[in-house]
Amino acid sequence: MGFGGVSGGQRRGHVLLLAGDAAVRRGGVLVAPGVNVAALAMVPADALLGCGVPADMVCLEGVRDPNTVLARLRVAVGAEGPLFVYVSGRLTADRRSRGRGRGLFVALAGTTAASVRYTSLPWEWLLGELRSRTAGEATVVVDLVADKAAWPLVEETGTLPGLAGLTGVEAFGVVGGPGAPAAVGGVSGYTRQWIDQLRRAPVRPSNVELHVLAAGSAGLAPGTLVVPSARELETRSVPVPVPGPVPVPVFVPAPESVAFAGTTRVVEAADAVTGAVAVVGTEDPRARLHALAVGGRHTEADALARAWERWVVERSGHASAEAVQCGEIRADLARMAGDFASATRLWTAAGRARLASQGPDAAEVQDAAAGALYCWTQLKDRAGALELGPALVGLLRALPSLDPDRLRLAERRLETLRTPAGAPHGSRVVRS
Repeated sequence: MGFGGVSGGQRRGHVLLLAGDAAVRRGGVLVAPGVNVAALAMVPADALLGCGVPADMVCLEGVRDPNTVLARLRVAVGAEGPLFVYVSGRLTADRRSRGRGRGLFVALAGTTAASVRYTSLPWEWLLGELRSRTAGEATVVVDLVADKAAWPLVEETGTLPGLAGLTGVEAFGVVGGPGAPAAVGGVSGYTRQWIDQLRRAPVRPSNVELHVLAAGSAGLAPGTLVVPSARELETRSVPVPVPGPVPVPVFVPAPESVAFAGTTRVVEAADAVTGAVAVVGTEDPRARLHALAVGGRHTEADALARAWERWVVERSGHASAEAVQCGEIRADLARMAGDFASATRLWTAAGRARLASQGPDAAEVQDAAAGALYCWTQLKDRAGALELGPALVGLLRALPSLDPDRLRLAERRLETLRTPAGAPHGSRVVRS
């Protein structure tokens, strides 16, 4: 579908949103590209492009002919104005090919293992069109799940082939593996975070910042490929605090940002490392927190996140949406640090807080419950898992639309934990 029109030779932007085939495992949807595209299409084109020029938006869903997609790609890439290309769906490979000639494909509607060559978009076609881009800003965002045929190729290289070498094109995204958990709430976490950041920020963040914030807040499954990787991001413009016991600034968004324009207020962070302070201003702190965490500086990340949370609670209260979100960020930082007990506790608390204000069917409630369950299953300490289990199971039971397999998993594990070691009654041991 197209939007808008201007007369004369004014430069126009172009947004192309492609929904490939859904990735499904055992009846559970790992990525729903049509839902992702529909949600992204609700964002104004100028927000996606990052500029105010008139723009066309084209959404492709249910396409079965790769040549149709190629034709649309050529039109989009050939436009003189800024370009935004989004691709979501299942990444696959031709199982009959072997060796270096075996390429990747974006599966389209109706693609099967036997028809990959004829009904899918070759990854190289996408790269080839983008390489022909000669002028204008260009951004590519992908939200994909690789199936069993494609995942070994992606895992072997640790990236999506060719994206890093595109001249004048910024490329970002995530690729989940075939064992990724089923998506909760329709829109996948990474895409939803892009949308939320674009809607919330008073000033549009850069694409690099959007990517870091989205990847850090999406609750990605372990093993998910993030492009660019944390190592690659070190060379980008995302600010990373310098190491050592020196002041480390974290910028906290002020609810009344205009009142804080041009001013800062220093707040002592009591739990922070020696010399660390939090500076309250108008920038979002999550990119910095994520950079600390991926750099292995988990103690600093947690201390600064706590300082931020205290400031938010003082401003808005414990039950505010901002405070709950701070708790979720701390939960994800704890997960990244391997502190699954704290992560479980924080995710469970966030789920209960959101349940009280949003209802059991809200995507954020489902995400918090899924995060809590995952972290709890990673917790090896029996006493800790037994302590945290009842609250988690209680939360899961309050969500009737949650995947029932998750509740059964939690109930079985809790029952096993409650069974004394060496009990004579042959209880099943569930390993998760």
